[in-house]
Amino acid sequence: MANTMKPSRDIARLIEIMAALRTPVTGCPWDLEQTFETIAPYTIEEAYEVADAIERRDLADLKDELGDLLLQIVYHSRLAEEQGAFAFGDVVEAVTKKMIRRHPHVFGDGTARDPSAIKATWDQLKAEERAEKAAERARLSGGNTTSADGPVTLADVPPTLPALTRATKLQHKAAKVGFDWPNLLPVFDKLKEEIQEFEEVALPHDPRGGFLSAPSDSRSASRPEGAASGGRLSGGESPGANKDSAIKEEFGDILFVMANIARHLDINPEDALRGANRKFIRRFAHIEKVLAERGKTPSQSTLEEMDALWDEAKALEKS
Repeated sequence: MANTMKPSRDIARLIEIMAALRTPVTGCPWDLEQTFETIAPYTIEEAYEVADAIERRDLADLKDELGDLLLQIVYHSRLAEEQGAFAFGDVVEAVTKKMIRRHPHVFGDGTARDPSAIKATWDQLKAEERAEKAAERARLSGGNTTSADGPVTLADVPPTLPALTRATKLQHKAAKVGFDWPNLLPVFDKLKEEIQEFEEVALPHDPRGGFLSAPSDSRSASRPEGAASGGRLSGGESPGANKDSAIKEEFGDILFVMANIARHLDINPEDALRGANRKFIRRFAHIEKVLAERGKTPSQSTLEEMDALWDEAKALEKS
C-alpha cells in the first residue's frame, strides 16, 4: 500500500494520524488496545523527558520531546472523542477560554498590573472554575460526582504528582486557609523532632549493625529515649512488617517537613534534589576517572581512597 500520509506543520495532520491509528481493522493493533489508563504512564514519562531536555538546554531534543508530549494530548483527546465525551478542539477551546478568563488585565477590562493583585484575581477565578468543573464532571459521569476522598481544601491536588511536589502543594493549600507555621524556626524544630523519632525506629534496626557495634558510651550518649527496647516498637510488638511500616512512616514525616521548609523558602524540592543528584554523579565520575587513570575500579579501591577523591572533586568545584 502506498503511503499517502505526509508530514505537516498543521495540527490537523496529527489528529488525522491518530484517528487512522485508532481505526478498527485498518489501524495499529497496539494503538487500538490502549486506554486512558495504559497511556497515562507514557504521558508522565514524556513530560519528564521535556523537563530533562530543558535542563540539558538541548533545544533540538526539546523540539522532539514537545512533539511527543503533544501526541499524548492528541491521544487522550481521541480516546475521549470515541467515548463521546470531548474532542481535541474542545481541549483547545477549554484552555483558551481559561487563559482569556484568567488574564482580564490583558484580554478584558481589568486594570490590575501589580503581580500580587493579579495573583489574587487568578486564585478567585480558579475557585470559580472549580465549581464549573464539578458541574462538568457530573455531566460527563452521568450524575456520579464521586471524587477522591479528602478535605475540600486539598481535593484538587492530584495524587499522581511526584510525592515531594504534592507535599509542597498540599501544605501551600492548607497555608492559604491559615494552617501554617508563623515562620521557619518552629518548622526546623519540627524537623529535629522528626529526625529524633526516625532515629528511634531506624537505628536499632541498622542492617549493618552500626548502632549496636558502636562503643557503649557513645551509644548511651546519643541513644534516643526508648531506643533500648526498640523505640516505638517496644511493648511486645514483633519485628517485621510493623518495624518496616514505622520506619517508612517516620522517614515520610521527615520528607514532608523538608517539603514544607522548601515551600517557605520558595525552593522547588524536585529541582533541589535533581541538583543534588547531578552533583553526586559529577563527583562520582571524578572518582571513577582518577581511579581508571590508576588502573583501578571503585570495587578495587578502599572507601578511604574514594572518600579522598570525593573531597578532591569538591575542592575542584570550588576552585
